[in-house]
Amino acid sequence: MKSYIIAKINAVLSAFMKYWILAFYIVTINYLELIFSLWTFGGLSLDFAFVALFSLPAGIIFFILSSVFPSGTNKVAAIILLSLLILVYNIQLIYYDVFKTPMSFFSFTGTGDVLQFKEIIMTAIFKNFIAVILLFVPIMILPFIIIKASIVRLNLKTFCFILIFLTLSHLTSIICLNFTKDDSFSQYTLYYKSFIPELSVKKLGLMTTIKLDIKGLIPSFDRREQSTVMEYSYIGKSVTDALYKAEASPIPSIEVNYTDITPTPIPSYEPNVLNIDFNTLISNEKDKTLLEMHKYFSSVVPTKKNEYTGIFKGFNLILITAEGFSPYAINPELTPTLYKMSTEAFVFKNFYNPIWGVSTSDGEFVACTGLIPKAGIWSFSRTGKNHMPFVMGNQFKNLGYTVKAYHNHSYKYYDRHISHPNMGYEYKGVGNGLNIEKTWPESDLEMIDVTAGEYIGNKPFHTYYMTVSGHLNYSFGGNYIARKNKSYVESLPYSDTSKAYIACNMELEFAMKSLIDKLEAAGVADRTVIAISPDHYPYGLPKENIDELAGHEVEKNFELYKSTFILWKKGMDTVIIDKPCSSLDIIPTLSNLFGLDYDSRLLMGTDILSESDPLVIFSNRSWITDKGKYNSSTNSMEYTNDSEEDSNYVKEINKIVSDKFKYSAKIIEKNYYNVMKPFLSDHSQ
Repeated sequence: MKSYIIAKINAVLSAFMKYWILAFYIVTINYLELIFSLWTFGGLSLDFAFVALFSLPAGIIFFILSSVFPSGTNKVAAIILLSLLILVYNIQLIYYDVFKTPMSFFSFTGTGDVLQFKEIIMTAIFKNFIAVILLFVPIMILPFIIIKASIVRLNLKTFCFILIFLTLSHLTSIICLNFTKDDSFSQYTLYYKSFIPELSVKKLGLMTTIKLDIKGLIPSFDRREQSTVMEYSYIGKSVTDALYKAEASPIPSIEVNYTDITPTPIPSYEPNVLNIDFNTLISNEKDKTLLEMHKYFSSVVPTKKNEYTGIFKGFNLILITAEGFSPYAINPELTPTLYKMSTEAFVFKNFYNPIWGVSTSDGEFVACTGLIPKAGIWSFSRTGKNHMPFVMGNQFKNLGYTVKAYHNHSYKYYDRHISHPNMGYEYKGVGNGLNIEKTWPESDLEMIDVTAGEYIGNKPFHTYYMTVSGHLNYSFGGNYIARKNKSYVESLPYSDTSKAYIACNMELEFAMKSLIDKLEAAGVADRTVIAISPDHYPYGLPKENIDELAGHEVEKNFELYKSTFILWKKGMDTVIIDKPCSSLDIIPTLSNLFGLDYDSRLLMGTDILSESDPLVIFSNRSWITDKGKYNSSTNSMEYTNDSEEDSNYVKEINKIVSDKFKYSAKIIEKNYYNVMKPFLSDHSQ
């Protein structure tokens, strides 16, 4: 009996050792997901059950890949595969720590650009050193196991058994997904309909998010937004009415500091549209996707012109995307120019600056195009050969303006040498004509001083700047601009990190002071509009420092992204706007103010000064309207202004938000503005 038991135990151990690597892979992937989630998000939820479910088929695939060769080769394959797997998790962990979003697979093509920030990367690795070491634990264990166990090549019978196991495990995961499909932003929705990396990485895991990201890069598999135009039409007028009003009305939540205003009849304004014959387009279209797009855009209710339409017609425009800028960088004593600009002219009290997947590039893309970036790609680079008629560069170029763009860092970074000339600009950066001192980061002030003379003159001009002085890391040791301006912030009652952040933004203050002085000297200050918005909130500033500068703990899903949009012209009366708005609304707002011809149906943002109800959209599909705030992570709605709870309203706005993501991506993919070119002839590039 004893020998029989021993024989059975040996048989079980022998069987286990034969498939030990399968169990090892499954446990390892769960372990890596666990460390990533705990370190990145600070905890786990019941959603981790789906992470574990999808780890099973993933582990089986890795097992197959390291079991198809002879034993010695399989051992090498196992070490290589596991090393690559751990490397991916480490890269994602460091990237998320710096940029607060998962790294898309497409972004690996820009690794050369990222390596310019070696010091920032090394700082992030050091900061997360414990997590990095924990992620490497499986590769430390693997060699000891390999010494005592072989990894045999699978025979046909075993291979078929493993395939059946893989199929059953995947089917189990899919079946479980289907139990969630009635919930907003459920695992089912994230897996099949909407690719939302910020939610997917929490609810499905990093491994599955990477799989969906790669799958989405293949056109035939791209199913990231599955809502259809029929679904949109089904909701019909109720959705439209949720955001738009049919009749003209006074602009909501706007206060003007005029006195002794005599009441006058409210005028009737025309919609901001172009003469597009959607009926003809629909009747002649053979492409299924384009047909769906025609139907969608023809159903969108346009915004109307208003009392501010064309008030800046013929004026100059300087548009600036300011790196890492935020309200915490503005101080009446330290930054009097920025303070003056932010409290005069148009004052947007509820402006939000959501972060998007590709950090600065996506933030810049939103502010320059009025479109939502497509997840998983570099939208600015991708549209570098598209027809882009509504961007400010092409609009003003067609009017005969001098049109320039500048960036005080590498001119090729994020492929700006492709995207910015396509927007109509004569573009210069460091390396192709912008001759400034090479520091890290480079000086905004120096950029203004060496470029202003190239466009300020008698001819109308439009100039675009992408600044860099406000870039992380925020320290006096590793940041030239912070060190340069250290003396201005030494007496502030903050930590050194917070002081360094303010010191970096002092350079933008000096740049704006110099710019306005030059405009004054040329006699064009009163005919020049300056618009400044950040690319993103200062995510390089630790949360505790943001709380320190804010004077309270900042709420993470909404308040963290509340920011400043400066829209200023010398001598203009102050207009205070309480209406919630975001960087997505900048292009339609500027287009209306400058009296440009554009079609408000073809942009994802809206003119802030129009009668349209507000809609602020965040990358994780959370949103803000005049009725409240919807948090997609918790699937909860916080109603404001005594608004009554209405579940249908949440579904309707979710549908509108989903459609905006979907059709903005389709504009990028299908070069839709080029398809519409016969109707946009006045905007040809």
